[in-house]
Amino acid sequence: MSEMQSCPKCGLDNTYFDGSLNVCPDCFHEWNEEEVKQTEADSTPRDSNGAELMDGDAVTVIKDLNVRGSSMVIKRGTKVKNIRLTEDPEEVDCKINGSGIVLKTCFLKKN
Repeated sequence: MSEMQSCPKCGLDNTYFDGSLNVCPDCFHEWNEEEVKQTEADSTPRDSNGAELMDGDAVTVIKDLNVRGSSMVIKRGTKVKNIRLTEDPEEVDCKINGSGIVLKTCFLKKN
């Protein structure tokens, strides 16, 4: 039997193997080791349709987005050029109307 892993959802080490799945009694998350390996291997940023995003790509916003801490609204259909990838595969850095903004990739569509 292999060494127990920490929970991929909450990060705690209090996990056990119940015969078919690993279980975390703290957050009630259940997983198998193969799923964790697949998600770790696929850390490439992807848009809402699953297309792989790269530095310098042009994207379109698919939903009206309220900018937190501002009265600015990014309208659906706004085209954003020259995105930059961040450490988090679910976020990209870009400039819209001269303001530096971080957007979630789930609200973007690659052009």
